Amino acid sequence: MPIPGTPSRAELVDHLVRTRIAGDVATPRENNLSHYRKLANADRHYWFGLELGDRWSDEQDVLAVMAERVGVNDDAEYRYGQDTIDPELTVAGLERLAARLRKAADGQQRVLFATGHPGGLLDVHRATAAALRAAGCEIVVIPEGLTTEEGYVMQFADVAVLEHGATLWHTHSGEPMKAILTAMEREGRPLPDLVVADHGWAGYAGQHGVDSVGYADSNDPALFLAEAEGTVQVTVPLDDHVVSPRHYDPMTAYLLAEAGLS
Repeated sequence: MPIPGTPSRAELVDHLVRTRIAGDVATPRENNLSHYRKLANADRHYWFGLELGDRWSDEQDVLAVMAERVGVNDDAEYRYGQDTIDPELTVAGLERLAARLRKAADGQQRVLFATGHPGGLLDVHRATAAALRAAGCEIVVIPEGLTTEEGYVMQFADVAVLEHGATLWHTHSGEPMKAILTAMEREGRPLPDLVVADHGWAGYAGQHGVDSVGYADSNDPALFLAEAEGTVQVTVPLDDHVVSPRHYDPMTAYLLAEAGLS
């Protein structure tokens, strides 16, 4: 069960490992390597709304970044079995994210929240949005009537999501964020000062020139490459869909406390 209140750093590290948000995660090594290879081979499904060009065409370069920023095994010959996310890197990412949230709160900035993984991360984003609103930030309300080829771009609990067939949809695509930002520009509305998101929502926002921070799994290398290049400001490594969304509560509590928002 989730630990109550706000954990210490050591308690959070232990919790992340016990719930497999980090440590020995559920994503197998062969899946990680398959995704790194597909990104390197310019499969845009794995680019998350970014324009990577030919800069990451060597999958060994992708693996090296993922070993450094996520903590996956750095041995290119290790191809099957368990892989890992270093919980210390997860907490360090949360602390960098907290610093950017604090900047948003201090400046009472306009912040847009979005998720491509609502089954895991919707409530993490919702709680963060509520804390920033209480600190005086404007939580961006997206334009109405937006669609992509996958479905409708909607907003629930202050978080933009993709809806398809009356169901919140898992998507890697950057097209929903493109639809939002394009519509805001068309309406003459100022773009967000900050996007807090994941998957293609975070990637496209960064590519569009908006400050972007977010979360990514060990089999989703694009946002970590974007952080390495400076297109995305912060990417927190974690398993983005564990057994219970409640397992993320201590992580969210730690994030908001570090940002001075709890």
